[in-house]
Amino acid sequence: MSPGTVYLVGAGPGDPGLLTLRALRVLGEADVVVYDHLVAAEILDMAKPGCERLFAGKKGGAFCRPQGEIDETLVRLALEGKTVVRLKGGDPFIFGRGGEEAAALAAAGIAFEVVPGVTSALAAAAYAGIPLTHRSHSSSVVLLTGHEDPSKPDATVRWEDYARLKATICIYMGVKNLATITSRLEAGGLPAATPAAIVQSATTEQHRRILGTLGTIAALADANNVESPAMVIIGEVAAFSERLAWFESSRQLAASR
Repeated sequence: MSPGTVYLVGAGPGDPGLLTLRALRVLGEADVVVYDHLVAAEILDMAKPGCERLFAGKKGGAFCRPQGEIDETLVRLALEGKTVVRLKGGDPFIFGRGGEEAAALAAAGIAFEVVPGVTSALAAAAYAGIPLTHRSHSSSVVLLTGHEDPSKPDATVRWEDYARLKATICIYMGVKNLATITSRLEAGGLPAATPAAIVQSATTEQHRRILGTLGTIAALADANNVESPAMVIIGEVAAFSERLAWFESSRQLAASR
């Protein structure tokens, strides 16, 4: 039996309408979909009838499957001759462990394809009315993970260094450690008055945003019981959300009709 192909597919941030045409096509061809927690049910329903579904995600920081086991599952299914879609929230190669899975497939001689998805930073910013770059305010964007404990002596993200870049900072999985992260950014020289925003459950019906500053955003997150998934955006451009938050405005208008 010839090995099947594995497609590492980005499902986007939540809104099924942001799924790419390529992703939709391979979903319609898949024998098995191996999916993560944040993948919308509506997207799973786009798979062909009879397609097997295997959950391989995590919720609340608790792994349902070790990464090595997921890698082995993808290889095994492909060796059984199946067409496999590995469906991930956002983009597979941006904090999605897609690189690890691609490496495992390559080592096993399995054909694979990466289908990019709209990553959460871009979607959260766009739906909150925050232009990540702006000719007068920011010429660069930094994508960082806030999952790692920033108080560790050997932490890989040197927050103080990023404070000096004058870039828009987008932090994935950073709510839990936000107080320490913002303190370290301030210690690196980023003013406490720098605009900041949190966008929770971006692009979905649960979408909401909280605006503040570098100095206040952690306390605001606590006061508003912010939970994952949430994107933290820090930089001058975050202030644009006060007048460009089109998604919330459109929902309010629709609700008033």
